[in-house]
Amino acid sequence: MKMSLDKKTIDRAARQMLERTRADGVKTVWDRLEAQQPQCGFGLLGICCRNCLQGPCRINPFGEPSRGVCGADADTIVARNLLRSVAGGTSAHVDHAYEVVEALDKIAKGQIDYQIQDEHKLKAIATKLGLETDQKDITTLAGEVAEKAFESFTNHTSETMGWLAAWAPQERIDTWGKLGVLPRNADREIREAMHQTTMGVDADPINLLLATVKQGLVDGFAGLKLATDIQDIIFGTPQPVKAETNLGVLKADHVNVVVHGHVPLLSEKIVEWCRRLEEEAKAAGAAGINVAGICCTGNEVLMRQGVPPATNFLGQELALATGAVDLMVVDAQCIMPSLINVAQCYHGEIVTTMPISKIPGAHHVPFTLEEADQQAREIVRRAINSFKKRDMNRVQIPEEKVPIVAGFSVEAIIGALAKINAEDPLKPLVESIKNGAILGAVGTVGCNNVKFTQDLVHVELVKQLIANDVLVVATGCSAHALGKAGLLHPDATKNVAGPGLRQVLTAVGEAAGLGEPLPPVLHMGSCVDNSRIGDLLIALADYLGVAVKDLPVAASAPEPQHEKALSIGTWAVAMGILTHVGLPPHVLGSATVSGALTGQPVESLLGGKFYVEADPVKAAEGLINHLKSKRKALGL
Repeated sequence: MKMSLDKKTIDRAARQMLERTRADGVKTVWDRLEAQQPQCGFGLLGICCRNCLQGPCRINPFGEPSRGVCGADADTIVARNLLRSVAGGTSAHVDHAYEVVEALDKIAKGQIDYQIQDEHKLKAIATKLGLETDQKDITTLAGEVAEKAFESFTNHTSETMGWLAAWAPQERIDTWGKLGVLPRNADREIREAMHQTTMGVDADPINLLLATVKQGLVDGFAGLKLATDIQDIIFGTPQPVKAETNLGVLKADHVNVVVHGHVPLLSEKIVEWCRRLEEEAKAAGAAGINVAGICCTGNEVLMRQGVPPATNFLGQELALATGAVDLMVVDAQCIMPSLINVAQCYHGEIVTTMPISKIPGAHHVPFTLEEADQQAREIVRRAINSFKKRDMNRVQIPEEKVPIVAGFSVEAIIGALAKINAEDPLKPLVESIKNGAILGAVGTVGCNNVKFTQDLVHVELVKQLIANDVLVVATGCSAHALGKAGLLHPDATKNVAGPGLRQVLTAVGEAAGLGEPLPPVLHMGSCVDNSRIGDLLIALADYLGVAVKDLPVAASAPEPQHEKALSIGTWAVAMGILTHVGLPPHVLGSATVSGALTGQPVESLLGGKFYVEADPVKAAEGLINHLKSKRKALGL
């Protein structure tokens, strides 16, 4: 049975494009999901194994066979598969972080044409790492910070990974130390996870789950935190910025360049060269060059450059279906190989840029830090040439676009609060939590998943939360979804937020000189910027003199899709945070594993656990009840 449009997405722009692709016979992610039905039940339960050539094996959840050829049972297979998935997500973030550390190192050595934009953050991080900052020039200090960052990948001792040791609360370090899950160096732990899960090594599901927790810590500190810190140093720490979002940000009379992926090293240069080559675009008959973003590369250039996001993960093919995208340049992660097919049916060139991320049919421009300017210039010129070939009669851009306010780094939030109390900026927020004006806070993160109606769970969940005076912070494709729904704008504070939350956000907005409230959902960035949420929670816990696990807070990945969502979620649980997911990972084939992740075993050890609920209203009720229970435990 064909899925109706209203079951596919709540986004009117996306529906318009889906009507077009259906009429044109162009396949999208929704069509491919239908073609995959029914999906493999063994895979969904996580009870199939192909880790050796004696398999693939599968376990019968209702009887025999109950073991694979090697003797592994469902508990072992499920736990091994989960650890491999989390290690996969962790590797993506760690590889991202390593690339930006390399960039900082090359900047310090004068080898590339990038500059340090935030000297204050560089010094703050250096101080936290125990480096002397007085009387050192910026490039020397940058080199020393880069060297410290590299040590989180190259520590060959049994000492704890440096970036975690510098920033994690001592209470957490003690907790993780007792469990034996403190990571040493990121690369070693990922390698060890692959070894641990190969045939004939670890068969103990509990030991495998503890290794999974270790991967979450690697992800949180050597992936998310490290990448965010270094990117802020190089490109600047975000401050609030106004923009618009949804497919209506594309412009029919402009050269449209879309940046997509996760790593901002090239996209920052693309934005720069789009501005520098405006006259060439005009000479080609365009009114100018318009840059738009998708996924987390889109979030990165939104926060620092004000580049409007066109859509989130599920909408990437639909952006091409407008016929107005002249060139989409991609780096890594969440990029659909099918982009080529859609571009061939409408218009536009797909340009890949990274050696690990190529697509047959795409033009490949090999990105290097040393030649970033030449490569960015080449890509923008290709876009201008592509514009010349565009059939204007085939252009169909939806009108939908809405205003947003984005870019709330921790520094920006504290800066706004300092307008109320310069001496003690966290006090107004803490007092608002104590007196109940703000019930608590929830971070919504992560992906779209085509198994859900696009954006539905994100939006309906968050509407329930903010109506009940819960402050929401958001990253990744969740932030895109909430932006398209108007929840990243002050009007949502006036029209949707509960009375306590509205009062607080109005007071902060007016004190900050904005002339209007802060939005009820604070956009904090890309996937790696989930570390900003962690930083904020650590600061609040320090202020109150309690552990993070005791705060009235929770996390939510309403529509998880990627292995990275699993690694981020594991980090959040390891931090002691209740973490909601809209659907479970492939663990239901083992009652031992699924029960441990969602029940008392994990909660008693870490303070957090996973909470699975697909219905957004019920999920909101569960999260609100959790916040209330935490408030009660704190005597609030």
